[in-house]
Amino acid sequence: MNLAQELTNLVIQAQAHLPKDKFAVIVQTTEELRQSEILKDSLNIGDRVKDFALPNLSGNAVELNQLLATGPVVISFFRGTWCRFCNLELKALQDVLPEIQALGASLVAISPQTPDYYSMSTAQDSSLDFDVLSDVGNQVARNFGIVYQIPEPLRPIMQALGADLPSANKDETFELPVPATYIIAPDGTVAYAFVDPDFTKRVEPTEIIAVLQELQAGN
Repeated sequence: MNLAQELTNLVIQAQAHLPKDKFAVIVQTTEELRQSEILKDSLNIGDRVKDFALPNLSGNAVELNQLLATGPVVISFFRGTWCRFCNLELKALQDVLPEIQALGASLVAISPQTPDYYSMSTAQDSSLDFDVLSDVGNQVARNFGIVYQIPEPLRPIMQALGADLPSANKDETFELPVPATYIIAPDGTVAYAFVDPDFTKRVEPTEIIAVLQELQAGN
């Protein structure tokens, strides 16, 4: 089963278990985000990425430029470990990690959760062998142009579903990154961008591998 089908199945489960009025709010706010044209400000192919350094779950800083020194970098921005759709994507990325590394690339995942909130169990429970980085305040995500604010009608619904953003992110802004996947070429420019305001949509890992193969062939 591919990732798209797993995500579709999760949507079906959510629709079956959530009250219709609450599910309608989720659908409506997702559509409003799409109509906000947030993607106009997001980084796209050919744009240069600012260097950044973020802490991983062990508190060690991981710097983009150091990763680029050894090859392309795949960056997955996700909302948080409370998001079941994000967890499916992270596990799918873990499955193709050997292929990513075999193509000379590295992989990092970024969310606004604090390192304390992640705790080491995040990586252990998901069996992730790549760095999960903490972008407190969404500073790096903001540089990518993918930060948005959760509408007030959606906040209590998310809270009831386990998304306690003030606790997870240690702020009251209710800001999140649009889930996005970027592939950064060794020269620091965007080689691939997948950004979708619909949080149930994620890039298929096979697409990532295909882009990395093209980059390798072009070297």
